[in-house]
Amino acid sequence: MDSILVTGNGPLNGQIPIAGAKNACLTLMPATLLSEEPLTLTNAPRLSDIKTMTALLQSLGAEVSSLQDGQVIAMSSHDLTSQTADYEIVRKMRASNLVLGPLLARFGEAVVSLPGGCAIGARPMDLHVDGLEALGAEIELKDGYLHAKAPGGLKGAVHEMRFASVGATENIVMAATLAKGTTVLMNAAREPEIVDLVECLRKMGAQISGEGTSTIEIQGVDRLHGATHQVVTDRIELGTYMLAPAICGGEVELLGGRMSLVESFAAKLDAAGVSVTETENGLKVARKNGRVTSVDVVTEPFPGFPTDLQAQMMALMCTAEGTAVLEERIFENRFMHAPELVRMGANIEVHGGTATVTGVERLKGAPVMATDLRASVSLILAGLAAEGETTVSRVYHLDRGYEHVVRKLEGVGAKIERIKGQ
Repeated sequence: MDSILVTGNGPLNGQIPIAGAKNACLTLMPATLLSEEPLTLTNAPRLSDIKTMTALLQSLGAEVSSLQDGQVIAMSSHDLTSQTADYEIVRKMRASNLVLGPLLARFGEAVVSLPGGCAIGARPMDLHVDGLEALGAEIELKDGYLHAKAPGGLKGAVHEMRFASVGATENIVMAATLAKGTTVLMNAAREPEIVDLVECLRKMGAQISGEGTSTIEIQGVDRLHGATHQVVTDRIELGTYMLAPAICGGEVELLGGRMSLVESFAAKLDAAGVSVTETENGLKVARKNGRVTSVDVVTEPFPGFPTDLQAQMMALMCTAEGTAVLEERIFENRFMHAPELVRMGANIEVHGGTATVTGVERLKGAPVMATDLRASVSLILAGLAAEGETTVSRVYHLDRGYEHVVRKLEGVGAKIERIKGQ
């Protein structure tokens, strides 16, 4: 099993290109199931999760081709052979559940295994089911599979979600595009990935308004056509690499970055003593004056502080001046990186959904283990600022969400290498 060796090596300087958003691309790919005509995505990230979604779509009979070194994905669902998403594929990745809405909308039936992915909490499917049932679907859970039917087709409805779930919003919006009549989805998630999905669906002929707000209205149409769409910049990769110069010092420009994607996160960095400025090509990040200052963080749905940047922010707080309190309100069980950071000399106490981090002068390199996708990169960030060598094992998590992480960090002066497993 591969590992990553990181050696603390001082300030970082240079440029890092930011890829297309993993979470956006994984949402856009199932949209091909809504139409017989081709859907082409550009600026696609080259990640193992994308390969998993490709395998899932192909198992349904879709044609999926990776072009231009993986940055273009060409898809066609003109001749699907199955409406069953099998456990052996779905178990690998939570986003696999996003085929449920499109299959149900286009074919009137779908059988989808309960999903897998990172072990960061239950993340149940009830919000997806509630929304689809509001549109007239009949859904039954049998032997670990959701069996969904809409014999007379889906019908528009007014539905208020109990929680602003990103995945449920995406599933319901895609299903509603082909429903009869108008759907009004209230307490919808507002994330940029949802705005990106709606922009793509609109190119395919969908009639949708209100994306980016808590109320989305969808006027159902009879059919959708093909389109070409560019995947939005990955705000989580952007935020992750913004933390590299914040932790190590130096000045790094994130190519393709946009302040609108990370406003709440950038505000926290500013409060901690890290400068974030817009440039012609992206965002430039640098520490203002020496050691950063501790800031409290509460994870919230967009536009609040992203849960997917909580682990990385904890790494920064480990060497900040003062004490920070990080409260996780989105997912339970998402502090599994804390004990690994403690192995590196961090002072962290976890009580339920709250972690208290008292900054230390310097972390020390140590062998640590990645427990999930974002935890893995938080340990790499910590290792960049630690004294000595840090070996991060189980980095297969990393490959799900960050392309060429070693190459990108090496490009700004980090001492980092991937060690092939035996």
